[in-house]
Parts: sequence; structure tokens; C-alpha cells
Amino acid sequence: MIRSLYQNIFKPIAFSLDAELVHDRITNLGELLENFGWLVSPLLSCQNKKLEKEVLGIKFSNPIGLSAGFDYDGHMAKVMKYVGFGFNTVGTVTARPWAGNSPPRLARLPKSRSLLVNKGFKNEGAEKIAQRLDKKDLTGHTVGISVGSVTDNIDDYLFVFNVFRDKKYVSYFELNISCPNIAVKINFRELVKAVASLKLKQPIFIKMPNEIELSQSDELVKEALGVGIKGFIFSNLAKNRFNNSFDKEEIRKFKDFKGNFSGKPTFANSNKLIAHTRNKFGKDIAIIGTGGIFSAEDAKEKIEAGADLVQLITGMIYGGPQLIGEICRKLLTYHGSHFYHFLK
Repeated sequence: MIRSLYQNIFKPIAFSLDAELVHDRITNLGELLENFGWLVSPLLSCQNKKLEKEVLGIKFSNPIGLSAGFDYDGHMAKVMKYVGFGFNTVGTVTARPWAGNSPPRLARLPKSRSLLVNKGFKNEGAEKIAQRLDKKDLTGHTVGISVGSVTDNIDDYLFVFNVFRDKKYVSYFELNISCPNIAVKINFRELVKAVASLKLKQPIFIKMPNEIELSQSDELVKEALGVGIKGFIFSNLAKNRFNNSFDKEEIRKFKDFKGNFSGKPTFANSNKLIAHTRNKFGKDIAIIGTGGIFSAEDAKEKIEAGADLVQLITGMIYGGPQLIGEICRKLLTYHGSHFYHFLK
């Protein structure tokens, strides 16, 4: 029923409006619903202990997470569990408030199952976002903070980590080194050394680029492992507009638009990086697979490639908020009653 309402009523109306305007309205609605978990959760989520997974010491209620880039400022940090996510990331958060790039910052490519993203780390800054999250009761929620910078100053990254390091509601961090909208010229080795020196109690996942040579990716993984960082996310947005996933006529309409692309154009490279990295580094690392998940089959493909967990945004925008619960219910049917059987 929820799927039908979304696809036949809400989506046609929403897709006739500016994408960023709709996002902002959804953000407001999501925050209004955060105290109605008793209503939202039965409608959308799937609760089953067989879906639980422990990664880097964190217990996840299911393997489907919300990627960074949707809940910029933490307004929806509480409601996302009720929507059905096993974990959700706030941000990307920068040290100071940042207005982002000039509009348009968000646009849809329905035929390509993609979004043009040009936000440029638009957010209210670490301190204001922390103040907002402090007021929410996030007990029992698995929330992460994506940390980024719009400068070439490592101290800006460290500032964000320090703002959130002692917050009990922060289960993990993401270190975003891959956002293509910001030209961050930072020595990765020095960055991860500085972050490791903070001795954070929460694990860190490095958010990796999508279009990167395997050898370059390996070097970044080795540098991170060298300082004790074991988590990696593959991967961020796609830049290549000749990607075979694009509808050729549709992508031509965006030839004068700045930005990069989410959804299906990221899927193949993400899976390749996941499989390669898992094969090369084995069980020494934890991998979150993101990019192009629109179904349980897509999630399963990433997990079979080597991901411990997965994240999505674009699939929910095109498929509806019930998608997360649908994926979880379908995953339970794979490999008998315990879908993690094939990971053992």
C-alpha cells in the first residue's frame, strides 16, 4: 500500500517540483515525525534479529544504512531508525557553517536512475549540528557523523571529530576524502595520522572515491590500516558522464550543469572496488558498500562482493521510504532463513 501511494501519488507530484525544495520539505516532515516512531515503524520497517550484524564492535539492527548526503544537518537523525534503517549518517559536517555551491545543487535523472549532486558540503557546521543532536533522544539508534572539510587545513577535520568525539549518540565516524565538489588538497597520510592521534573510541570508515584506479585505492587503504583505521566505504559519486548507465539523451540535458552523479552510474565501480579490496585485504578490514542500490538484489550483490553493510539514498528517493523494509524482508529469504550464511 505504501509503495502504491508513493509511486502513484506522492512521487509524481514531488518530481514535478524542484528537487532541493522537495528535499527540504521532506526534512521538515521527517523531523516532525520523529516522536511518532510507534506509528512510522510498523508501516515501514522490518524488525528481525536474524538481520543483526556486528561490525568493528558496533551492533547494527540490520545491514541497510542511510548514506551521508541526505540528512545534512541532523534533522532526521532520530526518525531514520523508524523508517527502517539499521544505521544512518549525518552530514557531511564541516568545522564551520558552509552555504554550499550555487544552485542548482540537486536534480533528477529518472531514466538513468541517478541524481545530479552539487551541494558542496552544504551544512550548518559542527557546533550547531551537535547542539541539535544533543536535544534528540537517540538512545538505541546507530548514528554516524560524516566529517569533511572545504579547506586544505587538517585542523578543520580534527575540529569536527573533537566536537562529536564524546557524544554518546555517535556510534561511528566517516572520513569523507572523496567529495568531488570540493578541491581538498590534503596529504592523506598526514590526515589519517592526525585523525588516528585523536584516539577516538568510535571506529572510522574512510569514504572512498568511485572513479579511482585499484592501485591508488590500495595505497589509501594501506595508509589507513597503517594507523589502525580499518573501515572503508566504497564509494562516492561518479564523475564520468560517458558512463554506460546513463541514458544518453538524458545526460546531454545536463552538459552545462556542474556536479556529479549518484545511483546506478556508481554501481559497477563500487562493486569492483569492494570485490578487489576484500580479496586483497581479507578479513582485516570492514567494508560498507554504497552506490546504486534500488533493490534487495542490488544489496545482495554488494554483500556477495564483500561488503559487510550497505548504504543508500537514491534508491529510497526513487522507490519510496518503504524500500528499506522491503529489502530487509527479501534478504531474510536468501540462503534459507539466515541471509548471512554465504558470508561464513
